[in-house]
Amino acid sequence: MRIKHVVHLGVKELYSLLRDPVMLVLVVYVFTFSVYTQATAMPETLNKAPIAVVDEDRSPLSKRIADAFQPPYFIPPKVIDQAEMDARMDAGLDTFAVNIPPEFQRDVLAGRQPSIQLNVDATRMSQAFTGSGYIQTILNEEVRAFVQRHREVSVLPVDLALRVRFNPELNKSWFAAVMQVINNVTMLSIVLTGAALIREREHGTVEHLLVMPVTPLEIMLSKVWSMGLVVLAASALSLLFVVKGWLGVPLQGSPSLFLTGTALHLFATTAMGIFLGTITRSMPQFGLLLMLVLLPLQMLSGASTPRESMPDFVQYLMLVAPNTHFVMLAQAIFFRGAGLAIVWPQLVSLALIGTALFSFALARFRKTIGTMG
Repeated sequence: MRIKHVVHLGVKELYSLLRDPVMLVLVVYVFTFSVYTQATAMPETLNKAPIAVVDEDRSPLSKRIADAFQPPYFIPPKVIDQAEMDARMDAGLDTFAVNIPPEFQRDVLAGRQPSIQLNVDATRMSQAFTGSGYIQTILNEEVRAFVQRHREVSVLPVDLALRVRFNPELNKSWFAAVMQVINNVTMLSIVLTGAALIREREHGTVEHLLVMPVTPLEIMLSKVWSMGLVVLAASALSLLFVVKGWLGVPLQGSPSLFLTGTALHLFATTAMGIFLGTITRSMPQFGLLLMLVLLPLQMLSGASTPRESMPDFVQYLMLVAPNTHFVMLAQAIFFRGAGLAIVWPQLVSLALIGTALFSFALARFRKTIGTMG
């Protein structure tokens, strides 16, 4: 293998990418607007949910409860009457409607257990599930605080001290932004290398390479380092300007250690992209095959749900996937500030998996080149 050939062929790949406006737009989009959209579009925490209150008690306690629903969790509640409640829910104006019954305050102070009706628009799933818990907590806290001013309330023998680490604001965008960058690194590295190989075949330049004094190893390494460099640079800029600058996510740990892990991960995924490119004949075929491969990789890697909640068979099976170790490494570094002493097993795993995938893809690539020749 001659390093000079690998460098020149890699530079050729970079020039080919610069002449492909669709791919350039894809690179920019997935590391900017795609990251921002994923982090902010569907928050798991409740945010400005519309709520209405039917106050049939007209007491200080009922007014206190109505005033407790405030931003950022809720839009300031609209006080309505009983006749309006169903019509507003049917029209989709309110996600929640709280109905406080008559003589509610009197029953509470008398030690009875009156009921408050909560109507929920369950078609708004993300808000309905989370908001019901928020409303129950707010109601309990407001009633307890009101009662403590009028009569003694027994204190629970156990006090739960809650301390939230790594994400004290419980802000979903902190997690989603980093995970989207990680998923896009995997996706784009496979797409770019696979598309580069298919582009060679469609343009007929593979035949030109066959008559040149270059080996399949040199051709493959040139695609790996050039496309990997593009994704590595784009991910670094995305973390700096989009995740940390635009979204304000406080990244912990060492960026250089993360980029080292990213480079090892790219070594594996670019080889995977070349392998997929050798078994497809066109970009539409490549896109269909990519969906079959990429979706399970991302869904089962731990980026969306914890691996511990998956069946044991799936957990062990996904240990052969590079992005499983990449997700573990990135979460440890950026969320918990882990150093090399913690993430070295993931680095070693990525190196071993990358070597195996590269060798397998190289064997397939040599076979494909031989068939073309």
